[in-house]
Amino acid sequence: MIAIVRIDDAVAATIAALTAEPGGNNVERMDIMSQPVNDDAIDFFEIDEDITLRRMVLRNSNPKGTVLFLHGFPETLYAWKDIAKALADDYEVHAFDWPGYGLSSRPTVGRFSYAPKDYAQILDRYIGKAGIDTSMLTIYATDIGALPTLLLAVERPDIARTIIVGDFAPFNRPQFMYASLQSLKEGPAMDQVRANLNSNRDEILQNTFTRGLPEEEHFEVAREFKDDMFRGWTQGAMTSADAFSHYYSHFTRDQDHFESQLARLKTPVKVVWGGKDLYINKEMGVEFAERVRAKLTLLPQIGHFPHLQNPMLAINEVRDAFR
Repeated sequence: MIAIVRIDDAVAATIAALTAEPGGNNVERMDIMSQPVNDDAIDFFEIDEDITLRRMVLRNSNPKGTVLFLHGFPETLYAWKDIAKALADDYEVHAFDWPGYGLSSRPTVGRFSYAPKDYAQILDRYIGKAGIDTSMLTIYATDIGALPTLLLAVERPDIARTIIVGDFAPFNRPQFMYASLQSLKEGPAMDQVRANLNSNRDEILQNTFTRGLPEEEHFEVAREFKDDMFRGWTQGAMTSADAFSHYYSHFTRDQDHFESQLARLKTPVKVVWGGKDLYINKEMGVEFAERVRAKLTLLPQIGHFPHLQNPMLAINEVRDAFR
């Protein structure tokens, strides 16, 4: 049996009160900043001749451990910036842009397929080349970042002491997925969905994070983060939507492989899921947590992006992982 932790209405009301903008209904980001992120905290890190990642590293002279944050679509490493600041007094914190996102490399699909399995290899190489002590590492991965992390953990159970995942699709269960995501996986609609994503960049970056939430649950993302997503949407001949589409074209294959290897997953896993996730239904999270016997934290008032809607929840999950 899994342990399902539900954040009840009283706690949700407290969270809303702490994060509400005076005189308004929109959720405002909490002032969680601790250490400032200096310009030299963000640099470029070569993985191989085809891939260079833009990354952020907040170092600590005596860390309690290391945290690596992995973003989803359409995000960049800036999704984690404020959370990283809040944790940097106690931990060394890493985040990077996946290939195809932000300012990381975007090789042609002939050189890199953008499949979850390929992202798993990038993650493995990053951890190794960055010299991260995996015995003291917690990986927090959401959306497209989660399946690559788990694929890697199947092959390398010692890749982290704890993995936190949420709001993703570990198994081939299209009935639990948003219609456009189902269409990206296979079939004649793939190209049309990809074209629609590319032609609707502004709408996606404006509304993706609150889509499906009632108005009183809407929240604003930081201007710096929003600007970074706009700036990083197109680099060279490839957009982030193109990278997302390439990822999904291999998604069913890699989901099926992961499910077939599920018994080999030995790394401790925690699952955090938004109860109002429009894109990946919470039933996917429930099934996954049951299958791997993981603790599931279900957040009834939260959508697909818990780390953005209420960053304190992500901060507390990381701290709990090191206790």
